Amino acid sequence: MTAHILTNFEDALRSLRNDALMMGSLTERNLENTRKGLFERDEDWCNTVIADDEEIDTLEVQVDREGINVMLRFHPLASDMRNVISTMKLSVNLERVADQAVNIARRGRKLLNRTAVPELAELQPLFAFAETMVKDAIRAFANQDLELARALAERDRDLDEMNRSFAEKMTDLMSKNVELIPSYMDLIFIARFLERIGDQAKNIGEDTVYAVSAEEIRHTNRVEE
Repeated sequence: MTAHILTNFEDALRSLRNDALMMGSLTERNLENTRKGLFERDEDWCNTVIADDEEIDTLEVQVDREGINVMLRFHPLASDMRNVISTMKLSVNLERVADQAVNIARRGRKLLNRTAVPELAELQPLFAFAETMVKDAIRAFANQDLELARALAERDRDLDEMNRSFAEKMTDLMSKNVELIPSYMDLIFIARFLERIGDQAKNIGEDTVYAVSAEEIRHTNRVEE
């Protein structure tokens, strides 16, 4: 009887994780489409990102419902409970990443209505950095890779610094190119959205560490500004 219940729980947890990881794949795809829309100045890709967000939202609701059902049915304890909760939190963070991708796509469409500014290219390193963080966060969760998960906090601080440096440069350019202020503002917002994507990736890493080792690193990763 006990073995039968355990097998059912393992199946339910596996299904929950698979749905969350599917959500991860869709989020990665959305980020890639966001990149195309932004840097290739392609409105169709921007529109695709916005339209596809609904699928990710639906999966987030499904994962949340599944997670609650698993807890009600099996009353998991200790590491099992941590795995269920971390999977549910993964879906929340992925949904927020997808929301930021939509925000970038919308700003990208605004940029399309104006003359291209060369400074857009300077966002590519920030975008690549944030996108890689998301991919590594999902991989750390999937493989229970503690080393990769822990490293995300320091990488997030690097992304924060990249965002600050970029915003300062755009602000300085505004006084020299007043007619380009609207575009520079859009670029600043996009950099900020990328910084928030890094925050979500870091959160996934912290939740992965807690799920695997029961170690709480959220506050130890915080540094005073």
